[in-house]
Amino acid sequence: MLEYRIELAPDDNGTLLVTCPQIPMVATFGESEADARQHAVDAIETALASLIDDGEEIPVPDGSAGPAVRLPLLTTLKVQLYWALRSAGITRAELARRLGWNRESVDRLFRLDHRSRLEQLEAAFGALGRIVDLQVRDAA
Repeated sequence: MLEYRIELAPDDNGTLLVTCPQIPMVATFGESEADARQHAVDAIETALASLIDDGEEIPVPDGSAGPAVRLPLLTTLKVQLYWALRSAGITRAELARRLGWNRESVDRLFRLDHRSRLEQLEAAFGALGRIVDLQVRDAA
């Protein structure tokens, strides 16, 4: 799972301002810490979607100490697929050709607001010579 570090700072109106040092465009707020964290996840997903749409680099979480938010599993998989595609140096059109799918089906794999099926993501990783390895552990 991807976890990005966040910074929480009291705002002058009793809310908490949330920023993400690795993704400077992220700025949001919350009434409580729990609310601020949920807004942070939403803001980070929005920023990542924008970076993907624009074909920009997505920073790898640096693992530095401090409060962090964990992104949903589906978002994590889609970002990992984006990194794998860029690492392979191929286009989405080439990925569509390798999969035998139409381009729109491949494009949906990179839309964070689309509920892609895990089988489709796994097939796309396979077309890039990658496998998905999952580990379930105690929440502690």
